[in-house]
Amino acid sequence: MASCASVVGRGDLDVLDDVSVRPRSTRNRARAGRASFLFGCMALGCPRHAPVIVALDAPQDAASAHEAAPGARLTDATVPSSITRAADASDGATDAPRETSDDPTAIHLDTKEALRALAIAAASTLGPDAAAFPPAALWTIAPEPGRFNQGNKALARHVIGHARCEEGLRGATLQTPAQRAQCHGKANMVPVYRGGDAGAASACIDVFEYPNEACELPFVWGTPLEAEQLCRAEGKRLCSQSEWTLACAGDPGGAPDRAYAYGDTLDLTVCNTNKPHAFGPDGETWLCSARTAETAWSTCATETEPSGAFPACRSRFGVYDLHGNVAEMMTRVAGTGADRQVLTQLKGSAFFYVDVSRQPSETQKPGHRETYPDHCQYDPRWHVEDLKSATHSNYHLGFRCCLGL
Repeated sequence: MASCASVVGRGDLDVLDDVSVRPRSTRNRARAGRASFLFGCMALGCPRHAPVIVALDAPQDAASAHEAAPGARLTDATVPSSITRAADASDGATDAPRETSDDPTAIHLDTKEALRALAIAAASTLGPDAAAFPPAALWTIAPEPGRFNQGNKALARHVIGHARCEEGLRGATLQTPAQRAQCHGKANMVPVYRGGDAGAASACIDVFEYPNEACELPFVWGTPLEAEQLCRAEGKRLCSQSEWTLACAGDPGGAPDRAYAYGDTLDLTVCNTNKPHAFGPDGETWLCSARTAETAWSTCATETEPSGAFPACRSRFGVYDLHGNVAEMMTRVAGTGADRQVLTQLKGSAFFYVDVSRQPSETQKPGHRETYPDHCQYDPRWHVEDLKSATHSNYHLGFRCCLGL
């Protein structure tokens, strides 16, 4: 991949700028953003931006927590007449009141207060684990590049609202009581495993991209280290590549792996992967210019849809949007002993995958925009960083969390 010019980041920021949140005495100030690359210059003309990262507490023994051996489990499938919500009646928790409309614009939150409230509400189903959402984790959420949000609302074009999304999920079981029990009581998670042995599960994975709420837009624009901090705020961590791949390709009954979460044949209509970028007057250059954080924020639309809005875009384990909507951050372990590192790994595809898609059997055409095959086992090396200092972020890049068992 061709390298791209680096970008100077912004200067130091106060770690917390919300009067409702107070910094811890040990919290440092935010560091200047570092140079960053998009998807390894993947078909995007090497778009760039300089994300800003807050100096967070070091991740908890990430080298041992991440890349747990795959194993995980599912459960019996009881299908209710409506969506099985994150909180069930047995724990006394209830969903926060929310107006349900079919206005696609209404789902896009564009203030830090609303975005942070969504993150806290999603975590509130976790009981004691979310009793005090860490202030540093809240800092990572704000409507600007380098912190998590739902993209620049002024540019975004969504076509599916809450009501239509929820209707599409009606009758789907997101999580059974047995799955919730195995996932330590955490909502909207399922165990994943091989060989049809649910008891062998070693990890659970979020059913939806963060904030792991049905029919809410996923978060983008933050960094892997900030994503890790948000997962830790819920008593979880970023998924490892092996966990994510298992959730995508595997089968709870032990059937052979699939090429894609939804089947063995590429279909750009099943998931939110069919929204091409707009072109400029020359018909070749995208209007989206991600050379810097500022140009990406002002020209690149985050054209996501609510999580679960494509009901067929679901793996056999019941995990949604592993293709399309947003690409995802995860981790992989490299080296052994003293040289062991937890590195960042980017996988999956985003809403514009139609622009860069190719079949697994095809090869890259010389002289054409870079393409790649987005099957579950695809193993790219885009923007590899040490998780403890990772700063890459983008308008189409999100994450989901996992839990080791």
